[in-house]
Amino acid sequence: MVAYTLPEIYPRPVLEDSTVWLVASGDSRPLANTAGWPTQVAMEEAVGKALAGVGWRIRRAHPFDEEKQHGFIDSQRMGLTVFSGIPVNAPLIVAEGVWQYSHHVLAGLRTHRGPILTVANFDGTWPGLVGLLGLNAGLTKMGKAYSTLWSVDFTDEWFHKGLEEWLTTGKVSHDDSHVHPLPELQNSPEAELGRAIAEKLLADKAIIGVFDEGCMGMYNAVIDDELLNPLGIYKERLSQSALYAEMIKVTETEIKSVRSWLDDAGLQFRLGTDEATELTEKQLNEQFAMYVAAVRLSDDFGLDAVGIQYQQGLKDLVAASDLVEGLLNNVERPPVTSRDGSRVLFEDQPVINFNEVDEGVAADALVTNRVWTAMGLDPATTLHDVRWGEDYEGQFVWVFEISGSVPASHLENGYASAVSMRQSPVYFPAGGGTLRGVSRPGEIVWSRLYIADLGLHLDIGRGRALRLPEEETERRWRATTYEWPIMHAVLDGVTRDQFMARHKANHVQVAYASDAETADRALLAKAAVFQRLGVSVHLCGANDLDVNTRSTRSPSQDGQRVSS
Repeated sequence: MVAYTLPEIYPRPVLEDSTVWLVASGDSRPLANTAGWPTQVAMEEAVGKALAGVGWRIRRAHPFDEEKQHGFIDSQRMGLTVFSGIPVNAPLIVAEGVWQYSHHVLAGLRTHRGPILTVANFDGTWPGLVGLLGLNAGLTKMGKAYSTLWSVDFTDEWFHKGLEEWLTTGKVSHDDSHVHPLPELQNSPEAELGRAIAEKLLADKAIIGVFDEGCMGMYNAVIDDELLNPLGIYKERLSQSALYAEMIKVTETEIKSVRSWLDDAGLQFRLGTDEATELTEKQLNEQFAMYVAAVRLSDDFGLDAVGIQYQQGLKDLVAASDLVEGLLNNVERPPVTSRDGSRVLFEDQPVINFNEVDEGVAADALVTNRVWTAMGLDPATTLHDVRWGEDYEGQFVWVFEISGSVPASHLENGYASAVSMRQSPVYFPAGGGTLRGVSRPGEIVWSRLYIADLGLHLDIGRGRALRLPEEETERRWRATTYEWPIMHAVLDGVTRDQFMARHKANHVQVAYASDAETADRALLAKAAVFQRLGVSVHLCGANDLDVNTRSTRSPSQDGQRVSS
């Protein structure tokens, strides 16, 4: 008889009574983990105190690492090792006080059989909220059941009630009364426009260029071809090495031309000489070369939109892609010619960019561009991180911040009101400038395309960007990331906690309209596109929006705000 060596399956620990296991997914960048570790410690202590108050204790699944000087799971392999030592049926908290790479823990979470609770501190210092929303979106895409909670200091009644509900039932219930399925749209100019744009997309199709798929562990931001292709959208998979190769072909004259155009437009650069901590001419020149290269490669491949991974790919090689991405998404931007100088590429239009190769953003931005262009509106659109927020004079005002640059038309005076500052060395060792400013006040349409139940869904709603006093803007900037652009956003008919519980992404997409009525009509046209494409569309908030009448907004409701 042949004797084979069978693999050994190691036993899991025995689950102890009244014990919650805890894991913390972190960044893959060491500096980000060490910088955010004190915030993580404070959050875990507060969560532990809340659990102790109801007779439970925490068992941390992985210790503080003396050599690394943090206690995060910082790789997928480490995540697999950690989960191999957790009882498969244990109540499990995933605690997030910083930005995290979801793939570090998704493998373990996929096969975990106990109740899962994701928790974050509602704090802007480090992007824990952003990490929580990205992780939740990944779990939703996987079809994995989970619950979620957040708190400023973990002493509030709302958090404690939710925690006790989870400990008792394994679930946390949230209010989703602000969400309504989009009904079948009757004939209207907006519905007709939306359907026509959808039919055109299905007939002619579109190509999104992906310079290396998957960024910073954002499993939720990768949409399978089988889901994108029925929308008429196809991927051109490209390598960032090709982008770098094209960058080094850009001439010094072309780089100076980009800089001269931006100087004339009024963009200010906060320059220094220390490559490690300050924005330098060298870093800017790399960014300008990347801008020219991205436009030319988009032309080469006939792309309808383009995304650049950057993290973790190019971050140790060249300056950040973010300034490039803000320029691409704006109608007015430095002209780029074909290599022989005979053509201006994508003249008088954006080169649609989806930051961090977020493919949910790609499809959304492409549709937004076509609807807004057809309606004669500024088609510049961008994602923002859902970073933080607080009440201000009786209403909840979100801090939306993209990690680098917005289209200049989103600022009150365009480039002239923008400043380019060095990206933080914590996340961007090779530096690079941002396009920083305050998003102008005005009516917005917000949205997010995501995967749930093996299909595509779109959440869409209305809101506005506010102008806050300079001192309040400064306070919010200092409480988050000072070098990034900021939007003070109010979302119609959606409280803070409703949004947090429902939103299935770390990103939210925004586009401006000229006034409230036009924004309502743009929302309907965009919703009609996605409905015709077979996406499940959900109206969020905007309860006064009658999608099947021309009078879409009651004047008495136009200025209403809802706070949490």
